[in-house]
Amino acid sequence: MERGNVLVIGNSGVGKSTLINAVLGEDIAKTGWGSTGTTSKLEVYESKNDDIPFRIIDTIGFQPSLSQQHRAIRAVKQWSNECAKKGKTDNQINVIWFCVDGTSSKLFPDTIKNLTKAASMWKSVPVIVVITKSYSILERKQNIQMVHNAFATQKRHGCNLREVIPVVAASYALNETAFAEPDGITELINTTNDLLPEGLQAAKKDLDNFVLNRKRFFAQSVVTAATTAGIAVGLVPITFSDAALLTPTEAAEINSIARIYGINKDEKGKRFLQSIVDAGTVSAAAKTLISALKAIPGINLGASVINAVIAGVIVFALGEGSIYAFEQIYRGNKSTDDIDWVKKLLESKLSLNIVEKAKPILEKLKDSPDPKAILKTVMELIATVPGTSNEK
Repeated sequence: MERGNVLVIGNSGVGKSTLINAVLGEDIAKTGWGSTGTTSKLEVYESKNDDIPFRIIDTIGFQPSLSQQHRAIRAVKQWSNECAKKGKTDNQINVIWFCVDGTSSKLFPDTIKNLTKAASMWKSVPVIVVITKSYSILERKQNIQMVHNAFATQKRHGCNLREVIPVVAASYALNETAFAEPDGITELINTTNDLLPEGLQAAKKDLDNFVLNRKRFFAQSVVTAATTAGIAVGLVPITFSDAALLTPTEAAEINSIARIYGINKDEKGKRFLQSIVDAGTVSAAAKTLISALKAIPGINLGASVINAVIAGVIVFALGEGSIYAFEQIYRGNKSTDDIDWVKKLLESKLSLNIVEKAKPILEKLKDSPDPKAILKTVMELIATVPGTSNEK
């Protein structure tokens, strides 16, 4: 089985490093006493003789001050972001050990929120809550219930909680004649091994979603910039009888989005991209939409403002349609052979449903030639029309 990674996270002083040493069977992680944590940066540990089939990532503990909490959260986020880079996928997180102090009898919501913030990329990775320093056998049942109650109120990692395991990582003297012996470590290792196959699949899914969301973010910034450029074209006081004037803007928009999604520019790819440009320029759907928007009765707007709105609507809808189409190719659901499919998709984005919603929204514009106001109007108009917003 592929070697997985376990993220160990929790408050400072909870015993993360002691736990790691107990699992690996050697004093490799630094431990200590005091008011500050012993881990100052993320450290990766693994068994020298492969007895433990996963790496362990020790994190900076959450400390009382907000600045220290932010530092700990930021360190995990930076590690996670590195996973999205090419060749770095072996750093993905497959199981999370969330350590809770068994002697405190409290689990504050903010502590779980810190977990959620730090591990925000790993939305579906399984979580094991490790109740450290679980010296009192009588209190274990109560502590397990405390954890379940706390996680039940959390929307994100609450559904990923797979197991709660009380442990004693090192022998602890209770008094001169009694001590708590190590306990729960074998159960923790076995449970982690059982969850690794699920965690490997979950991490791959989470990583793919993260990369796709990043691509979508950049692509949508391209669409906003292109729409603004299209609005500027429409504001020029010349006849706007069809969408041909938008061809350079749309071609630049579509080519930029295609690069973000890594669309191959071979002959098939070129034909696919050209079919998208054609949909926004020479297609019957685009021409019909222009005529219908120009003919809306009762709109007291100047010709240049109407032209700008029309140009913005076409470029914006075409951009959103392109993002959806390229995402389907990126996911492997479609290919650049599916030209008829993309034509129908873009025709739906440029449908006359837009016209039905246009009048009350255009009335708010009040003949403003401000491109920002027009852009806001265009985005509001597209968002209200079923089937035109970008599907995720």
